[in-house]
Amino acid sequence: MHGNPHLVSDVMTHTVAAVGRKANFKEIVRLMEQWKVSALPVLEGEGRVVGVVSEADLLPKEEFRDSDPDRYTQLRRLSDLAKAGAVTAEDLMTAPAFTVRANATLAQAARTMAHAKVKRLPVVDDMGLLEGVVSRGDLLKVFLRDDEDIAEEVRREVVSYLFRAPSSPVRVQVHDGVVTLAGRVRDTSLVPVAARLVRAVEGVVDVEFELTGPARGPER
Repeated sequence: MHGNPHLVSDVMTHTVAAVGRKANFKEIVRLMEQWKVSALPVLEGEGRVVGVVSEADLLPKEEFRDSDPDRYTQLRRLSDLAKAGAVTAEDLMTAPAFTVRANATLAQAARTMAHAKVKRLPVVDDMGLLEGVVSRGDLLKVFLRDDEDIAEEVRREVVSYLFRAPSSPVRVQVHDGVVTLAGRVRDTSLVPVAARLVRAVEGVVDVEFELTGPARGPER
């Protein structure tokens, strides 16, 4: 019933900066600055993603540059201390990398980012080869969708399905991504279902209702 969700392939960046395992520290920093990114995929072979090196992986070198951490810090920050002494991507990177497929939905990509607590995900094919990168900003592009485009999908995929024969047509209005459904419906118990389906439409910010139940006949 519901329209096809937008996919990672619709919003991802295809031209991607990446490094090999042996890339040195300064080369990584220089590439991040050149491409204005906070993380780089680490590749081997024909382009298989084996890890990601991020600003968070690089910062321990500066943090511990002139410090002598106590025993407690050494035990608690063992991984960071190891990265403070690392000089190549293979020793700095976080592995295995969290990745996503191009045919994943934007919701799936958002959940992966939230779970991994990362800002960007390498997009890989079935063989794990790099195809692109999707960022938090890319996922938010869906909210630039035109209001009338959203309204048309809500009419077609939600209203026509749930409210097929109302006493009067249900009107759909969208302003800045906020959908308003107004009119008279036969079954008000369907309103929560409508709310869930409308919120699932790509680009919807919120949904409001101005719906009433069927008109009552004259009392006898």
